[in-house]
Amino acid sequence: MGTYFAYYLTGFIMIPVFLFALFCQFKVKSAFNKYSKIANRRGMTGADAAYQLLRLNGITDVRIKKIGGSLTDYYDPRAKEICLSQDVFDSRSVAAIGVACHEAGHACQHAQGYAPLKIRNAVIPVTRIGSFLGIPLALIGMFLYSDPLIYAGLILYSAVAFFQLVTLPVEFNASKRALQTIETNGFLEGEEYSGAKKVLTAAALTYVAALASALATLLRLFLIMNRGNRN
Repeated sequence: MGTYFAYYLTGFIMIPVFLFALFCQFKVKSAFNKYSKIANRRGMTGADAAYQLLRLNGITDVRIKKIGGSLTDYYDPRAKEICLSQDVFDSRSVAAIGVACHEAGHACQHAQGYAPLKIRNAVIPVTRIGSFLGIPLALIGMFLYSDPLIYAGLILYSAVAFFQLVTLPVEFNASKRALQTIETNGFLEGEEYSGAKKVLTAAALTYVAALASALATLLRLFLIMNRGNRN
């Protein structure tokens, strides 16, 4: 009964993390919706901005393509593709310029061998296993009083937390590169630049929330494990 009780009791740890994550999602959608309605004065599309950023950094082997969905944008280092959602690719909005340049920033990181990106890509396979098996293994181990299973689960899930940790500098740096290029080359100016910055700042908070969630989950598992050991 102790383990079951601890499992539900420690669930309260996740409440503030969950609320913070909801707040971050709200901030991202709110900022994107607001600045997706404001067109930039230069008439650039998101695809144009990404293309220009790549060329300014001497990158000519990365493809820019349109994908479905909203806020589904990402950079694929294996295929060397910047995948921009339909809300970004053809849009001439301030928000689209910010998002597109952020993804192009990832392409620059890849081309220049940015160390945190290399580390993040290297741990992805372990992270996938950890996110799928970490918590179940740890909980099964607690119920069966099996220390090897518990520690295996904790180690696997620790990879998830580490992935989220190393993701922060990757995402912050991509936004920094994007904003520097936007400002230096006059993609956006004044309030337009400020709007793009707000969109990228709000997006960065979601990665902070993801890290907080992973760390809170690890803490929860440790507390449950310690309670089980005492019992």
